Amino acid sequence: MKKIVLITGGARSGKSRYAEQLALSLSDHPVYMATAHVWDEEFRERVWRHQQRRGPEWTNIEEERHLSRHDLNGRVVLVDCITLWCTNIFTDLQDVQRSLEALQQEFDQLTAQDATFIFVTNEIGMGGVSANAVQRQFTDLQGWMNQYVAERADEVILMVSGIAVKVKDGQINNRQP
Repeated sequence: MKKIVLITGGARSGKSRYAEQLALSLSDHPVYMATAHVWDEEFRERVWRHQQRRGPEWTNIEEERHLSRHDLNGRVVLVDCITLWCTNIFTDLQDVQRSLEALQQEFDQLTAQDATFIFVTNEIGMGGVSANAVQRQFTDLQGWMNQYVAERADEVILMVSGIAVKVKDGQINNRQP
C-alpha cells in the first residue's frame, strides 16, 4: 500500500483537481489533508471553492504544520499543499535551513505510515527571480523541499495547462549520478 506521488506545476495548472481524481480512483473514502492557513478573504474564498468540489466521501483534516500526528495507516491521503505547509513553517522559524530540516523530519515521520500519499506542490521557482530577499529565500526552501519529496516519490507528475506529464515512474530509476 505504501506509495508516494508528487504532483507539481504552476498556478492554475490543474494540480489539485488531478490529485483529487487520482485519490478517488484509488479509494472510495480518501483523506484530504489541507495545510492552508487562511490569511485573508480572497484566500478564504479559494478554500471554500476547493471544499465545494469535494463530496461526503472525503475525510477532511485541516493541519497547518504537524501532519504526522494523524494516524493515516491504510488510507489514501491527499496533502494539498507542500507550498502552503512550507509557508507555515517558514513563517514560524524565519530560517531556511531550520525550516527545511523541520519539514524533512515531519515528511519522513508522515510517510513512514503504511499509506498512499499524494502530495500537491507548486513550481514557484520557474518564474523570474524576485527582488525581495525573503521571497528568494522562500523560493529556495520550496525548491529544496520539492526535490526532497520528488527523490522519495514513486511517481512525479508535472501538470501543464491541465495536462498530466509523467516525470518519474516507479518503474524507472531517475536519479542522476
